[in-house]
Amino acid sequence: MDSVITEIYKIFPALNTYLMAGALVFARLIGFFRCAPIFNRKDFVPLVKIPLAILITIFMLPFLHPEKVLTECDSFAISILLNIVVGAMIGYMAQLITIAIDAGAEMMNMQMGLSSATTLDPTTSSQVSILTNVISVMGLIIFIQVGGIYWMFNALIKSFTIFPMYSAHLPLGELVKMDLLVKLSSNTLYMGLQIASPILLATMAQDIILGVISRTAPQVNVFNLSFLFKPVLGAAILVWILPMLMNIIEDYFVSFASII
Repeated sequence: MDSVITEIYKIFPALNTYLMAGALVFARLIGFFRCAPIFNRKDFVPLVKIPLAILITIFMLPFLHPEKVLTECDSFAISILLNIVVGAMIGYMAQLITIAIDAGAEMMNMQMGLSSATTLDPTTSSQVSILTNVISVMGLIIFIQVGGIYWMFNALIKSFTIFPMYSAHLPLGELVKMDLLVKLSSNTLYMGLQIASPILLATMAQDIILGVISRTAPQVNVFNLSFLFKPVLGAAILVWILPMLMNIIEDYFVSFASII
């Protein structure tokens, strides 16, 4: 068997180089798929992720020219681990952009009093709000429509220039800029408030009106009335602002097109 492998290496001298490079690219893709939005959902099963990662690796290898960047690495296992970390970091940066949509949906859900209206989400194996799930899926659809998958893979390809596949030194300062990370993290709360602000303001005005009614007519049970009015008012406002909400989410994604 060893003689057969030796003869194959003689016939195809670049086979060993491409196999090693392919393993490193595959490792970076696995880390990327683990954290990137859309690909990190549980309904995107490993039976699909692994063949997709292999196909992408095969298509990417000729463009990366592994024979030109081949260097001596201290440990192949360390190189595999570093490539997984780099792919996961790129995917996490993209995930931070979509988390803001989930934060806004959670604020709307809590303010409308729909926290008890939950269902089992097979992608996370946990109980989630129906409204949060709907807005989260809508955000992912808009993310795909504006070219989010292209941005993520473009960032992944650029990462091979910043951090070559055989490199043993992780340039954190170039891969992750702290000001960018702070901006993405802070925008999670800002964007969530911007999405949920119409419903927050409407329900707050309703609470003020009910508070005035309770003071002027104490016999009226405003506590029970609030459970009836909040979901109805919130749903009506959500239907009214939905086109504007989709434009806001699209503009938010486009503003980060050059980041990921």
